[in-house]
Amino acid sequence: MKTLDAPVRHWTDALPPKAAALAQLSRWDRPVGWRLLFLPCLMGVAIVRIEDGFWPQDAFLAALFLIGAVAMRGAGCAFNDLVDHDVDAKVARTAARPLPSGRISRREAWAWLLAQCLVGLAVLAALPPLAQAVALCALPLVAAYPFMKRITWWPQAWLGLTFSWGALVGAAASDTTTILPEAWLLYAGCVAWTIAYDTLYALQDKDDDALIGVRSTARLFGDHWKAWTFAFYILALFFWAAAAAFAGAGVWTMAGLGLIGALIIYPLANRVDPMAPMTALNGFKANQTVGLAVLIALSADPLFRTMT
Repeated sequence: MKTLDAPVRHWTDALPPKAAALAQLSRWDRPVGWRLLFLPCLMGVAIVRIEDGFWPQDAFLAALFLIGAVAMRGAGCAFNDLVDHDVDAKVARTAARPLPSGRISRREAWAWLLAQCLVGLAVLAALPPLAQAVALCALPLVAAYPFMKRITWWPQAWLGLTFSWGALVGAAASDTTTILPEAWLLYAGCVAWTIAYDTLYALQDKDDDALIGVRSTARLFGDHWKAWTFAFYILALFFWAAAAAFAGAGVWTMAGLGLIGALIIYPLANRVDPMAPMTALNGFKANQTVGLAVLIALSADPLFRTMT
């Protein structure tokens, strides 16, 4: 049994039924989530390295962030589904998820959540002390997120605060004495970016959410969702450019960020039709390209300095 937004075929389908259900509880069949969690971590490393170039240890940090992103995104999805068990059963897109469909029990989901948290703990232990402290500060945000859709029209903003935290962790792991101002500007850009792409994602569930009383920016913005989404994308580009300028980036990074807006962001949002849920899902997924392009732009200067 597959959810409506899952791929028709995926390697998790070949696992034994219980293992497949646990893998799908963690959304391993939908890697876009951990990629969007992983990319801000790398951006945080890049923004700190703009003036000096990348260091050999950065490859080790990238590997840690990759493992941590997969594990903690999986743990977050498991926790979210445990909290939203009853809600998911009432929404067409999520009714086939492992918990509401009965493929796994709540006890099994909690055990799997704990196992993934232990992997995250191992990653945390390998980070520098400042990065450890910064990462731990995100836990209250993660724990509160599943409840936000019940108490605020801006759960996408809370997700932004949570999903973008890796930018601060990446920066803290690269400069072990303080979190630089450009890291905070980068974080602000990632928060605005998350609000934009998660609004696109929420368009899929707008009608079901209205019936069961779940709030989202997609519902809040109504017919003006496109203008609001563009506004948050522009705000993200502004903060990213400010972060790069503050860090001492050159003209190629700035030009790259401008091209991202013109050649990637503008077309992807224009292709979304709220009456066709698949276009909203595709628009959301396209943000992997946005994040990768931003990472490449921010990495231009440190790569040049590393090679010279």
